[in-house]
Amino acid sequence: MRAISLLLFILAAITLRYPEAQAYDETLQVDVRESERQQGQFFNVSVTGSSGQPTLWFMERSFAMFRQPDSSWRALVPVENLTNPGSYAILVRTASFEQKIPVRVTPNNRKIQHIRLDPTKKGIRATETEKTRIKTALQIQTHEKLHSGVFLRPAPGRVSSLFGLKRSYNGGPVTSYHKGIDISAPQGTPVRSTAAGRVVLAGTVAEGFHLHGNTVVIDHGQGLTAIYMHLHTIAVKEEQIIDKGVVIGTVGHTGISTAPHLHWGTYLYGTSVDPLLFLGREY
Repeated sequence: MRAISLLLFILAAITLRYPEAQAYDETLQVDVRESERQQGQFFNVSVTGSSGQPTLWFMERSFAMFRQPDSSWRALVPVENLTNPGSYAILVRTASFEQKIPVRVTPNNRKIQHIRLDPTKKGIRATETEKTRIKTALQIQTHEKLHSGVFLRPAPGRVSSLFGLKRSYNGGPVTSYHKGIDISAPQGTPVRSTAAGRVVLAGTVAEGFHLHGNTVVIDHGQGLTAIYMHLHTIAVKEEQIIDKGVVIGTVGHTGISTAPHLHWGTYLYGTSVDPLLFLGREY
């Protein structure tokens, strides 16, 4: 008799809790900041009201969502620069919730940039060492948000090349696009971290970074990484935690480079996005 009473008590407790869980899920909200983005930009997606980590899908790829200080979840979902313009959807799921949000991708209309390389530079190819180490560094997804506040400009100077430009070298076919912006500045000009983070790569020409030159990659947390290329000198070490505005090196002319400049690139989940979207803004 006591066993039957205990069983009835447990069943009653479960029944009472179930409607509360359902009511909680009904308050779940998905917000996509902009429903239309250009190639090379990103969607800012947030979910509120979910106790567990939601799953997010875009173009048949899954993206981790990260917990924010206000208990919401967020993902900055990249639109790869060569994505075909058109209508797509972002799908968000939890254990008891699913929502599909229609979005559009529009062309960024970037032109072809014709680059003339010095004979001493045009034969340079990326080594397996630099390709592997850079790819690994740019795909890091630290759950903690390491940056705060607005993003700084990494160096003074003129923006000599925009993100997304299709590139032809020495009159050859277009085989790639520019995955960052170039800032022209004299060799030796200080280069600063645009935001706080952790140095996950500090590679040198001597270590095999023949194409990228002396290179630093910083993990800013939650899928956002940044790369600084063609440096003359490097002033930081791998695994070093740095604040926003810290000098990480100097402008140089190493690797595939036509003149002293800084190549600054930003990546979300390993996909390059336009760095100018971050300058002077907070995410």
